[in-house]
Amino acid sequence: MGLRMDDPIFLLLLIPLLGYLIWTWLRHRSMLKKGHKIVFIIRIMAVTLLVFAIASPYLLLPVKEEQVLFLIDRSASTAGTEKEVLNFIEESLKAKKSTHSVGVYSFASNFQTEAILSNTLEHAPTLSEMREVDATNIEQALQLASGIVDKDKVSRIVLLSDGVETSGEALESATRMAGSKISVDVVPIKRDVVHDVAIRSFTTPQVAYQGEEQQLVVEMESPIDTDGELWLYENDQLIFREKIQLDEGRNVFAYPHKGSKEGLVKYEAFIQTDNDAILENNKLTSVTNVQSTPRLLIVSQEGNSPIAKMLNPSSIPFDEVAAEELPSSLSYILKYNAIIFDNVPGHLVGEGRMSVIEQAVKNFGVGFMMVGGEDSFGLGGYFKTPIERLLPVEMEVQGKHQLPSLGLILVIDRSGSMSGAKIELAKEAAVRSVELLREGDTFGLIAFDTEPWELVETSPIQNKDEVMNTILSIPPGGGTSIYPSLALAYQNLSPLNLQRKHIILLTDGQSATSGDYESLMESGKEKFITLSTVAIGMDADRRLLEHLSELAGGRYYDVSDETTIPSILSRETAMISRTYIENHPFYPTVYRAEGWNHLFEEGVPKMNAYIGTTAKAAARVIAESEKEDPVLAEWQYGLGRTIAFTSDSTGAWSGDWARWNHWLDFWYTAISRLLPNYNDIAYDIRMDGDGSFIITDPTNQAAFMDVAVVDEQGNELEVQLETLSASKVRAVVDAKPGLVFFRISKGEDVYQAGFTIPYSEEYDLQPANEELLKEIAERTGGKVIEEPQEVFRAFKEQGATRQNISSLLLLISLLIFFIDITIRRFGWTFLMNVGKPKKIAVDHEIIEEETNVAQILKGMKKK
Repeated sequence: MGLRMDDPIFLLLLIPLLGYLIWTWLRHRSMLKKGHKIVFIIRIMAVTLLVFAIASPYLLLPVKEEQVLFLIDRSASTAGTEKEVLNFIEESLKAKKSTHSVGVYSFASNFQTEAILSNTLEHAPTLSEMREVDATNIEQALQLASGIVDKDKVSRIVLLSDGVETSGEALESATRMAGSKISVDVVPIKRDVVHDVAIRSFTTPQVAYQGEEQQLVVEMESPIDTDGELWLYENDQLIFREKIQLDEGRNVFAYPHKGSKEGLVKYEAFIQTDNDAILENNKLTSVTNVQSTPRLLIVSQEGNSPIAKMLNPSSIPFDEVAAEELPSSLSYILKYNAIIFDNVPGHLVGEGRMSVIEQAVKNFGVGFMMVGGEDSFGLGGYFKTPIERLLPVEMEVQGKHQLPSLGLILVIDRSGSMSGAKIELAKEAAVRSVELLREGDTFGLIAFDTEPWELVETSPIQNKDEVMNTILSIPPGGGTSIYPSLALAYQNLSPLNLQRKHIILLTDGQSATSGDYESLMESGKEKFITLSTVAIGMDADRRLLEHLSELAGGRYYDVSDETTIPSILSRETAMISRTYIENHPFYPTVYRAEGWNHLFEEGVPKMNAYIGTTAKAAARVIAESEKEDPVLAEWQYGLGRTIAFTSDSTGAWSGDWARWNHWLDFWYTAISRLLPNYNDIAYDIRMDGDGSFIITDPTNQAAFMDVAVVDEQGNELEVQLETLSASKVRAVVDAKPGLVFFRISKGEDVYQAGFTIPYSEEYDLQPANEELLKEIAERTGGKVIEEPQEVFRAFKEQGATRQNISSLLLLISLLIFFIDITIRRFGWTFLMNVGKPKKIAVDHEIIEEETNVAQILKGMKKK
């Protein structure tokens, strides 16, 4: 135990106090009586205690408890060492004492708890799953571990790691911990790897021309002489395969290749060897911007669009693909300069691919056009999707009158198998359906497991927000029983007097109960009730669901991509809730618009039908119907231009337009409007450290560049720009290893390029960094542990807790001041009599009074 003070400087106040004491004593000592001296001393004591209280004194009381934290490195570079580490912890716990609290934590790029800090841990815990293992951040791990321990107790962190840190600065954490009650012991762990071949770099030209011979250069490293097989791919198609001989050390292979692809072409190198220890470093990608004539992608339901039949491939090269076969990678989409969706339903595309297309339009200037039909726009299920965001029109029809009265019930499977993404997407889909309905439309929602749960009672909608909040609160759980839920839905809709009554059933499983579905459907038909069914995943009862939709006059959807669920439900809701198709012949009103004027100089043909939409505020409407609905509209979405043509390409809806002498010119004009304006400036992009790129602008206008980076899945990444000079900027990108795409724009000019973020250093074959581990131990007062029993060796110091005594000194000082005041007011005699019995005091007064009387009488006798 020891006495400490937080603010000892206040003790300097004792100097004038001591001076006052000496001066008073020397000057008035002869005048002071005994009682005065006592009061003087009491006052000096009170002031002295008050000064000590101001100095914030405290006592250090010893703490016997000690803390040990095991910190396990579980990054990729230590893969396969978990058993060894747990055995070490198990052995060390045999030396644990009752005064030890123990916790087990693990880390890689993040930090997680395996066993909380307590004095009850007796055995090594089972390690939980560690997901992000592509980085090692020892600095963060030490910082978080030091925040867990009780600062009053002496603590020891046992770091089990190979010391290969790929982010952070561990020594900075160690320096901050130096001098504290926390020491760090280290246990070097080594991954037993004998043989690993790694691709160190794979380079292709940043820019090339179609037909030009390119050099594909692969650099590999091998710890031994060995052989392997090298594979090279162009846009995921194999272009080269060869058995090669690798020497110990660095190996470089160059292959000439005359590319036939266009746009941003992805190349990939892959090396395969026997007994290779680390597969993650066997592959690298590279991107070359192959400049050529623009290219168009036409997407239709089955790959047979009338637009493709009209176009001349020699005028505009194009590819046609069925909606279900549309790839979901951004590298594929960026091969094209423009995309046309010709009457494509959204559920065949899925929101994942829609998001990729949105990024291509917004950040890379790819043009996009949607063409109408019975499966397009609102009827295609595009409400609230990324495609709706990029189009110049909204799918919802606003300002319409005389809409049919509607009753809709959603019957949604909430069984245990629906947990995760399925139930979340189903809830989002249900919310979109509610958003499409009008106030007053009848809506109900039944969620079922082993029994139906009527979460939203079938009734006219009064408060959409309340209904949507109820939908979002649906939890998963239970079994699957379809018939009772359907029967309840039919029962609720049957008595209602509505023009349209529809049920949507969504499930991913097989019903545990059976029922007379045919009778139920037949009775429903008599009440004009229709049913559509949605089968999710491989376990759904497809035959039953398809049969039910046929019996009930609805539609059947077989869903393999869960992200299409919202599009399906919004499409179903749109089909029954609105009269989207306007099918009366009319002459569109055409407005003068740059790029389109030449088509309509001789007049405007008659049109038969179109899908109703609503133009967005910033859209430019080129042609509209008599009801002021947009027929042809365009706008700028980010860097890309998008067009909505709400009639069709077959002639059934477009009518005389399909027989118009400018019909082909119409499509070529639309395509020319879609094509982006790329410049010829070749920006140089080079990687400069972890997630950092240096971009050089040859025009010395780097400060005016706008940079966007998108990954292969279409996710826009965060970019921080730092201007280094007139021609250079540093772009720091938060990107994981893999392919990323840069879009650099300046004014109306756009430049795009692809770049590869290489695999993490975690996947390099490298020895443990024992020097770093040793330095961490030395800076924090720890040691390099060789035997498990050393973990619980005696600590060099003992823990201590602070006991503040300022309040106690202040209380004593106030008490002494009170005594001082009492003595000066009532005298020392009063203070001495405090606590004595009152009777004694009274008797003393009587005796004193009797004495006085006796003296008076004695004086009278003398006289």
